[in-house]
Amino acid sequence: MADVVPLSEARGLPLWRRPETLLFLCAVAMPLAFSTWSALLNNFVIDAAGFDGHDIGWLHTVREIPGFLAVGVIALIVFIREQRLMLLSLVLLGVSTAVTAHFPTMGGILTITLLSSIGFHYFSTVQTSLQLQWIDKKRAPQMLGWLMAAGSAATLVAYIAIVLTWRRFDLSYDLVFWLSGGACALIAVYCLFAFPQFSAPNPQTHRMVLRRRYWLYYALEFMSGARRQIFVVFAGFMMVERFGFEVHEVTGLFLINLVANMLVAPLLGKAVHLFGERKALMFEYTGLIFIFLAYAGIYAFGWGVVLAAILYVLDHFFFGLALALKTYFQKIADPGDIAPTAAVAFTINHIAAVFLPAALGYLWLVWPGAVFYTAAGMAAISLCLAMLVPRHPGPGHETRLRPLLAAPAE
Repeated sequence: MADVVPLSEARGLPLWRRPETLLFLCAVAMPLAFSTWSALLNNFVIDAAGFDGHDIGWLHTVREIPGFLAVGVIALIVFIREQRLMLLSLVLLGVSTAVTAHFPTMGGILTITLLSSIGFHYFSTVQTSLQLQWIDKKRAPQMLGWLMAAGSAATLVAYIAIVLTWRRFDLSYDLVFWLSGGACALIAVYCLFAFPQFSAPNPQTHRMVLRRRYWLYYALEFMSGARRQIFVVFAGFMMVERFGFEVHEVTGLFLINLVANMLVAPLLGKAVHLFGERKALMFEYTGLIFIFLAYAGIYAFGWGVVLAAILYVLDHFFFGLALALKTYFQKIADPGDIAPTAAVAFTINHIAAVFLPAALGYLWLVWPGAVFYTAAGMAAISLCLAMLVPRHPGPGHETRLRPLLAAPAE
């Protein structure tokens, strides 16, 4: 069994065995599998199984079911340490991604997507929990920005390889899925054996936690999940279906996003630290309102592919500010609530994700622009909620409405 090292003693370890290094390796491994899968997905499902808007909606509904059930993490961490659960979930994500091309039917794609989604969502839930437990509050915005940049940098290598070699060497979906998923799984296995088990100073509550004073955080998470689903499901699908983007072209678009994230993510962390979570979130949601309205304009007015590509890149920039939601929760949460609340919040984030892609998939067949008008409306609601975040949030000062709607700490 691996050694258990208190977090307070971790600085005495060699750099390659410290918790920060583990977080960076995980930040690198996950997007190698997930981002590559996302880049190839729309072309793969159209080429292999002839998907339309309705089918892609159902695929993402199935993909989000494990996110909705992320609250199950609370039960699992009774029997298994969070760190080990995070890495085992990462192995599942990698292996499932690797074998994706071996199931080129509607049923096969849905099944393997469900398995990879279990790995992705359980990994993401525990990763968020450990980041907030292991990183000091004063360093959190900048550190989270650097972790985002690390993931972007690692994926950059994979995307450059796809762009430069996909057509030149006539690569197959099978090979690319195996390489990206295999790399993710190998990094996770290495981390399982190379790092000790780190013990945070605050034991986590092993039961579901729903506190009235976290209501604003829950509401922001719900709207974030609903709004993000529309972008994840339909923005990329539009580039393939409407503008005929091929694999290397879609990957090139992702490549631009990665370079932008590498350069901008650390700056976004500094911006959140300097201006506070409220201003950062309000800026994000204001920008997303205009971007989604412009997406709708592509269908209403026949605007071209250049604008669509620009909007796709700007979308990713504004979504990067979502790290402000993590640091807002870190500031208001009781230390022992982080793990169970991260699981509950992940479930809340995915409530809309279970039904929204399938429902909007039908709307997409009739009026694609209405899907993006819906997203703009959700961003507007998020903007109103963000206005309620205090300039200096903390326990007992979770919203600007306190004491009218908030309750004392339970």
